[in-house]
Amino acid sequence: MKQKIKAYDNVLDLIGNTPLLKLRKITQNLTGNFYAKVEAFNPGHSSKDRIALHIIEEAERKGILKPGNTIIETTSGNTGFSIAMVSVIKGYECILAVSSKSSPDKIDMLRAMGAKVYVCPAHVSADDPRSYYQVARRMHDEMKGSVYINQYFNELNMEAHYKSTGPEIWDQTSGQITHLIACSGTGGTISGTARFLKEKNPNIKIIGVDAYGSVLKKYHETREFDSDEIYPYRIEGLGKNLIPTATDFDVIDKFVKVTDEESAHTAREISKTEGCFVGYTSGAVMQAVKQLDEENEFGENSVVVMVFPDHGSRYMSKIYSDEWMRTQGFFDAVNTEETQKIEYIK
Repeated sequence: MKQKIKAYDNVLDLIGNTPLLKLRKITQNLTGNFYAKVEAFNPGHSSKDRIALHIIEEAERKGILKPGNTIIETTSGNTGFSIAMVSVIKGYECILAVSSKSSPDKIDMLRAMGAKVYVCPAHVSADDPRSYYQVARRMHDEMKGSVYINQYFNELNMEAHYKSTGPEIWDQTSGQITHLIACSGTGGTISGTARFLKEKNPNIKIIGVDAYGSVLKKYHETREFDSDEIYPYRIEGLGKNLIPTATDFDVIDKFVKVTDEESAHTAREISKTEGCFVGYTSGAVMQAVKQLDEENEFGENSVVVMVFPDHGSRYMSKIYSDEWMRTQGFFDAVNTEETQKIEYIK
């Protein structure tokens, strides 16, 4: 009798159950115990695989999405890649409206997955007809048989993480987690995960990471939208110039803002200290933890879980490019260019 071949049916079966990694070197001078939920272990290399699969399968179950339909979405890159990946397996066409802030690496990856990509200017208001929000909506209105995922205003965004990321972290920490630190863009990751964890233990502190130039932190504190908070910034997938309904502000205890420059250098530091090649927003999360440590947020027994959302390969032309970092003015007397130069043997 032949032994059963141990193989997955397709890449979608690989989504979720990502590892929790103990961070030792980068946190050695910090108070507490620090762990990273490494979402790059998803097949699409980001946490967005979870929402893409969940939202699409729920749309199929409800009869909203049918064979031959086209899926349309607004994305800074990661959600688009995940949707394109799911679309390949399930046989849907995929159209993506992408912010021009997205790295060229991300845009090329979307095209490589068969998606049609529209690159829209990043630094325009959300209601500008050129914004990626409005471009996606217009294409959906004009295209018969299309389904708009609309991650920023889709409750299923939160539900995906409530059903997967939250339970995984609770199980992996044996319920000992005291703090969850995660970036907030659409807000689905932090909100869904937080809802589950708060149900298990309402004393768990939920801290969101926001960017300077984004409205989220001030909205959380005042419940007022302040357009004066908005100005251009470089981090992708973090912060917003609108208020996503996929964010449950009530389950978030507070927000911390981080700079583009410090987040970029901290992402590089993670790679060099922990051997974990992470993206820009992972650097932002770690930078927030450093700032919180300076504020004495953590105690000796704190169990701090950070969500590292994606993989560093998507930022080769940005934070891992010395030329890009130099152009942004991110090198100074403290943070210098790479010392490991390339030598060509002739």
